[in-house]
Parts: sequence; C-alpha cells; structure tokens
Amino acid sequence: MTDATGRVRRAFDASAARYDRSMAQAERWVLGEQRRWAVSRARGRVLEIAVGTGLDLPLYGEGVDEVVGVDLSPAMLDVARRRLRDRGPGGPPVELRVGDAQALDLPTASVDTVVSTYSLCAVPNPARALDEARRVLRPGGRLVLVEHGPALVRWVRAGQRLLDPVTVRLHEEHLLRDPAEAARGAGFDVAEVERGGRAGLVHRVLAAAPR
Repeated sequence: MTDATGRVRRAFDASAARYDRSMAQAERWVLGEQRRWAVSRARGRVLEIAVGTGLDLPLYGEGVDEVVGVDLSPAMLDVARRRLRDRGPGGPPVELRVGDAQALDLPTASVDTVVSTYSLCAVPNPARALDEARRVLRPGGRLVLVEHGPALVRWVRAGQRLLDPVTVRLHEEHLLRDPAEAARGAGFDVAEVERGGRAGLVHRVLAAAPR
C-alpha cells in the first residue's frame, strides 16, 4: 500500500461514524439524488468500487444478480454490513471485502458492471483504478460513474480551484477531476454524460468497456 493510499484509508476510517450524516447533508443541499440513476444502469454481476458505508446497496434490485463491494476502509465496511442487516430480505446477494480499487483482487473479465459513486475524487491514482475496472469488466460491460467534478458555473469552478488544495490536504478529496475525461483516457467508450446538482457539480457517466 502506498503512502497516499494509506492516508486515504486512515481518513475514511476516521470519518466512518459521521459519513452518512455528512453525505445526507451534501446530497440534500448540493448534489441531489443521483444514486438511483447509477443503480438503474447496473446489470448482471456488479462490482462497486469504494462502496464505503453502502449507501447504494439497498437500491440494487431487478436486473442485478450479485454485488461485490470493495473498499479500503474496514470501518466504512462495518457500517455497510450493518446497513445490509437492516435491509432485511430481498435484493441481490452482496459480498463486501476490504480491497483497493487500484489493485482489484478479481479475475479478468469477471463482472458485467462497475459502479462508482463519489469515490474517484479520493482515489490516489484514478487512472489506475479505471484501468483495473476495464480489466475486470467483460467486453462491452458497463462503467457507471456518479462523481462531483468541475462545475458548469464559472465562479463556482473558480472557488473549486481555490479550495482544491485544502480539501486534498485535509480530506484526500479532489474537487476538479473530470470523470468522463478520465474514462475516455482509460479506453472506455463513453455513451452518456449528464450533469446534475447545484451549478452542475455532479457528473453522471455511462461508458462501455472495449469489445
């Protein structure tokens, strides 16, 4: 594990108990409801990278056979396991495991969909994570991203540029990564890009692995 990856793990271990509360506020006031869009695009065997506290897990349903959730932080996964227990019967089977999105412990061409919601902002090397996503996807498999990134509004982008060094230093969180551009750089065929949230901060991306 690199120093940067270790810092991310420690940061999320430390914030696990309050993560759901802070994310609920962010989604209510800034990001909006985007998770259902991501989950609705998932099919077959799904890998969710940086699954965190499992906020997406209760939303998976029809069309999804199985979900494998991977996260660096054992503390975040503890919250996700409690969420699954509270979910009760129904929904696809879910396996949660500690792991690194930059070095996935899954066979090549073994999943149908890779989902990431608000996670690439904190991955030290997002290009490596997307290369790994492409490796584990079957040819033509789906990559579904919901990420915050550069805003559509100019003055908000200017504020993001000022805040980015601070959020990276304090929370290992990058504000200006463009997920569609990153997906194209990793060799994915980007089929759909939508913007949402206040000032267009949220980037929704649907892409396909090369056949």
